[in-house]
Amino acid sequence: MKTFLFLLAAAAAPASAFVPSPAASRASVFLSAARGDEDVTSRRAMLGASLSTSLAALTALSAPAQPATAIDTYLTEPTEDFKESERQRMEFRKKQLVLKGEFVKVLARLTGESSTEEQLVTDLTELRKLVVETGGLPLGIKKEDMYKVIRSKKAKGFWPTNVEIAYQGLKSEVSYQQSPNTEKDLENPL
Repeated sequence: MKTFLFLLAAAAAPASAFVPSPAASRASVFLSAARGDEDVTSRRAMLGASLSTSLAALTALSAPAQPATAIDTYLTEPTEDFKESERQRMEFRKKQLVLKGEFVKVLARLTGESSTEEQLVTDLTELRKLVVETGGLPLGIKKEDMYKVIRSKKAKGFWPTNVEIAYQGLKSEVSYQQSPNTEKDLENPL
């Protein structure tokens, strides 16, 4: 705003104040000054006059015609576009909560109920299928938190090779789905 006002003041100033005068007029100014004429102006007087006219124009232009009221500034009711975007957000959140519930259910079964190799592999492959279906992890489930829960089960002792293979497959699928590479080849099974 200050820069705009400065440029406006500079534009309002007379152009002759900033342009050097030709040599002939300089000679006449020197001669008239030597004669003692009263109509000769100094640079200070010229700058003072130009600044006073610039400031007067600036204050006239910068003063608002009428102040904005709160009624003019804010909407009283939401627009239709806003209502539509809110509806879409709510649908998305509901879907994410349902997906999170499925993930939590499988993780709880993995850590609490599963005790055989087949059950563990089944739970891990089910988690991998959920990751593929959702295109990643749902809101509210962090990758590292999910890994900590699974590793806590692994630390309890029974963790055969096939379960480790299924776990590594889950980790690779999560990293693939959450990768920033947008050019995923959906037809390639690798």
